[in-house]
Amino acid sequence: MYSANRRESNARQPRVQIRKLSPEYCEFVLSNTDCSMANALRRMMIAEVETIAIDLVEIENNTTVLNDEFLSHRLGLIPLVSNDCKLLKKPFEATGEEGEVTDVVLTLDIKCTQDATQYVTSDDFILDPNFPSVQPINYRMDEVPGQAAEKPIVIVKMRKGQELSLRAIARKGTGKDHAKWIPVATAVFHYMPEIKINEALVDDLDEAQRLEFCKSDPSGTFRYNQVTRRIEIEDAERYRYDGECLIAAEEMGKPGLVEIRQKQDEFIFRVESTGVLPTEAIIRQAVENLMLRINVLQDELSKADHQAGMEALLI
Repeated sequence: MYSANRRESNARQPRVQIRKLSPEYCEFVLSNTDCSMANALRRMMIAEVETIAIDLVEIENNTTVLNDEFLSHRLGLIPLVSNDCKLLKKPFEATGEEGEVTDVVLTLDIKCTQDATQYVTSDDFILDPNFPSVQPINYRMDEVPGQAAEKPIVIVKMRKGQELSLRAIARKGTGKDHAKWIPVATAVFHYMPEIKINEALVDDLDEAQRLEFCKSDPSGTFRYNQVTRRIEIEDAERYRYDGECLIAAEEMGKPGLVEIRQKQDEFIFRVESTGVLPTEAIIRQAVENLMLRINVLQDELSKADHQAGMEALLI
């Protein structure tokens, strides 16, 4: 049995160092924690951050080359800006109280009347007047002054005489429900490498072998200094644990020329948003959800400790 005091005394204080931050991309270093916590944070970003996506499509008329099911699948994967996600309720969370909103309705009504091919894109959606902020990413960017125009998402191509009319109902959800609610295109981490070069073994290599060793790593982790004639570490973080330089050292008859290990308490995260939320909001929500679950676990453990202590007094 572990006491609450003992758990607190062993608690770590994780640290975060932000390297790059933009609405679309974030790179940071998480240290003073272990792999289980890093992976839990990664999974929270993917599966537990709430976003908005098209969940139901009511097709009124479709004479395009795509069938209804194929078209509905494409619509579901269009990223929708989800800044107002907290204003919505999931369908199974709704209690029927006045003011609760579960659905945001986007409409599409297009008919091709020209001889040339017409592209139906995400810019052709008519937004819900009650939630105008819930819109496809890059929605009509050419109408926003001072903003660089981004291409909209192509839904289908139409020829003369073809029509498409539908209602797309967007709802709140998470990535664990369906992939269309995942807010990130990339959420990965890898261990911070720690590299040590055995200078004694380097002295036994000629210049050609030193150059060959530096070129053996495809990620460019090492470089050969022409002035000092030494092998130097260009950037340890470039190393991808492919083992190519270790193989090269063994082929030269110098195993142990370089020692590479993974730091078990330091991780490099790279997060790329799909555009539905800024990366900062995604990471913040993931941390909040993770802390909520940790607090629930801590409360349950404290209750178990208290109950075990009471039972011990009764014996």
